[in-house]
Amino acid sequence: MFGSTLEVSAEVTDGLAQSTRALARAEWAQWNDLLVAACGLNAEVDLVEDYFERMTNRSAIPLVLGRATGLSEGQVSSRLAVADRVRSKAPGTWAAFEAGRVDGARVREISGALLKLKLPTSWERLDRVGLAYAERHTVAELRSWLRRFVARIEPEGFNARADDERRKRNVEIVHGDDGMGWLTLYQSSHLLAAIENRATAAAKEQKLGADPDDERTMDQRRADVVSQWLLADDHGPVNLSIDVAVTIPVTALTGGSGEPAVSADGEWGIPAAWALDEFMRSETFWHRMVLDPVTNDVLAAEYLGRFAPDVLTRALLFKYRVCQAPGCCRPAGKCDMDHRSPWPEGSTSGDNLWPLCRRHHNLKGHQILRWQMPDGQEIPVEKPDFALAS
Repeated sequence: MFGSTLEVSAEVTDGLAQSTRALARAEWAQWNDLLVAACGLNAEVDLVEDYFERMTNRSAIPLVLGRATGLSEGQVSSRLAVADRVRSKAPGTWAAFEAGRVDGARVREISGALLKLKLPTSWERLDRVGLAYAERHTVAELRSWLRRFVARIEPEGFNARADDERRKRNVEIVHGDDGMGWLTLYQSSHLLAAIENRATAAAKEQKLGADPDDERTMDQRRADVVSQWLLADDHGPVNLSIDVAVTIPVTALTGGSGEPAVSADGEWGIPAAWALDEFMRSETFWHRMVLDPVTNDVLAAEYLGRFAPDVLTRALLFKYRVCQAPGCCRPAGKCDMDHRSPWPEGSTSGDNLWPLCRRHHNLKGHQILRWQMPDGQEIPVEKPDFALAS
């Protein structure tokens, strides 16, 4: 159990759990009442003979229900669409919502995934596997998991949507108050990942040789670096030599399936064909990693120093993907590699290392976070992996 020295009594935690379920049940009751009321109003509208009057009255239903509930038309329409979709395509999730086992935020995420899935068999699997995941994880974790689930369960649909979205790539500049504004680049995920990694590397390099009086933060340095690139006169070819880590199924490499390439942290995916096309034209170094503890496996090896070598660090990034503190979704590449059992007593090996973001690493260092069995025995705890359950 991953715990904290800031202990809360069972009475308090039970009370919090009960109130959370009560809130979810109340939320379900409102959504269900909206559905019932909308069905009743639609039945009345269907009796109107004139077509244009019938359409006008139907469009006014969210307004009427909004006045009764204090919600906007948009909020009513959104709740009705989500409730109707989940009730019809994922009845198990709808029942769990009624029982308070999941809340409206999680139901919305599942509804969004249902909207992209076309096959009834996919709906059934999502209702079963996705619901089980939703009950044990935060909304952010669920959102990330659903993104991968949709891409893998129906890869053809994912690839088609990705191609459509790629055609919409654009740059938007919005000027705000106080002399500042936003630059938004809508672009392929792997290119954005390369830009982010390159900007971070350049900002770190600048910081190493910076003037002591230069107090810019890393975010400020990244912003300045990207601005300098955009204003430079040299517009050379795209450089993807900055490390962008993705996993590609062997079947996709051989053309046997359309499964996507997924980033190391699991936050984004692209069609495998994009990855092969882009990366083959760049200075890409391919790794083949076996993550099971077998002979000569990088995770089974033990190293003498405190810091893990690059090959082990890369393997751990793929294995864990994100910070291993409960509910934290910070990418493993932006985390510290922490020794579960402190070094030098604890070894520098795959069995004893995992990523913790700086905040949770500090909490662990101050003994606020810990993981242990009920009898007090310390054990290595891993988050559930990102594989799709069958």
